[in-house]
Amino acid sequence: MNLHRLLLERQAQDRPVRVGILGCGKFASMYLAQAVRTPGVHIAAIADLNPVAARENLARIGWPAERSAAADCGAALQSGATWIGDDVEALFRQEAIDLVIDSTGDPPSGVHHALLACRHGKSIIMVNVEADALAGPMLAEKAREAGIVYSLAYGDQPAMICDLVDWARASGFDVTAAGRGHKWLPEFQFYTPDNVWDGYGLTPQQAAEGGLNPKMFTSFLDGTKPAIESTAVANATGLTPAPDGLAYPPARIDEIPNVCRPRAEGGALDHKGQVEVISSLHRDGRVIDYDIRFGVFVAFEADTDYVARCFMEYGVRTDDSGRYAALYKRWHLIGLELGISVASVALRGEPTGAATGWRADAVAVAKRDLKAGELLDGEGGYTVSGRLMPAARSLAEGAFPMGLTHDVRLVNPVAKGQVVRWSDVAADADHPAVKLRREMEESCRPALLQAAE
Repeated sequence: MNLHRLLLERQAQDRPVRVGILGCGKFASMYLAQAVRTPGVHIAAIADLNPVAARENLARIGWPAERSAAADCGAALQSGATWIGDDVEALFRQEAIDLVIDSTGDPPSGVHHALLACRHGKSIIMVNVEADALAGPMLAEKAREAGIVYSLAYGDQPAMICDLVDWARASGFDVTAAGRGHKWLPEFQFYTPDNVWDGYGLTPQQAAEGGLNPKMFTSFLDGTKPAIESTAVANATGLTPAPDGLAYPPARIDEIPNVCRPRAEGGALDHKGQVEVISSLHRDGRVIDYDIRFGVFVAFEADTDYVARCFMEYGVRTDDSGRYAALYKRWHLIGLELGISVASVALRGEPTGAATGWRADAVAVAKRDLKAGELLDGEGGYTVSGRLMPAARSLAEGAFPMGLTHDVRLVNPVAKGQVVRWSDVAADADHPAVKLRREMEESCRPALLQAAE
């Protein structure tokens, strides 16, 4: 509750938090639109594969041109301007930069950047939740060993869910479930960029006029993004998936307390302490009018009659037993809220969510019958979608992580709806992201397999 005060102190001391940004797309642009108005923060450097496009994005948000005129990183740190270029290593070499934000969205790049952060002693905020779902537990552990902070990004749903879970537990409640909303029907898992706008209710022309990326929106619709984000939440909070992953129960916001209780008590949960996603559509396609499609929630339980009575006395909306309740935010503001992570990491040394163990995984599932020799095309493409799976099951089945599915070739056919396995692909064993993921699997194998017995 004191982040703004701490930022003002840094401003008064002429000692701003110096930030480096990797990738200047939509998320970073939203953050930068607010960073220019935030006291005690200096955006020292932006590294992007396409510096021209980065400058165009800055112009679009009204970034002052004079602030991005520095010739190099060092000059930017001295002058208060912002260096823009494509040299990631140059950004990390600047000792004065306090923290780095990875908003690239590419899982292998995220792994590389996190390891660079460890090497150069810079804390890192991982907007790149795809990288966190791939190897977050190992990245967080390496960050702790290096004495830096590794953090999920506030404004994105996983960190906001972690915040709600922390609120509930710090208030003394047992969390029965937490997660986000999503527009979901089971057939969406097989959608591709060719028919994604049908699922969203847009025409291709409307999507083109809005500059919408069909591959990105396919990853939202087909369940890949919910699986990835739920993986990050589970690994950070200790909540766990149901054995078969996300069930996407449909519910109005005021029905969440009824839905987020165990099936034995009339709810939709496999167990208490579950990560779940609530659908904004009934299974017959009817729209739910008071939905949490763009928001996040935590469901919690009154463990005594006294607490349940307090719920009643203060008008808390509960389930029909009066014992289960929920707190929620109906929307999230993406990069516009990222400053919370920047301030928390830089000024308190606290992450806004970080993996504490490997409990869940986002694995690849075939969207159609795939043939040996085909090239997988990654998140939001034509070949695979992501599915949430308990980590122990993923390990036992040798499931292939969604984060490594870009440009990897199949060596075996995989039927539609079936999980892709490591044995089905020709993965490059020497690639740093593959090596780190395999290292994480082997280090977690004994404990996970023992727990599954």
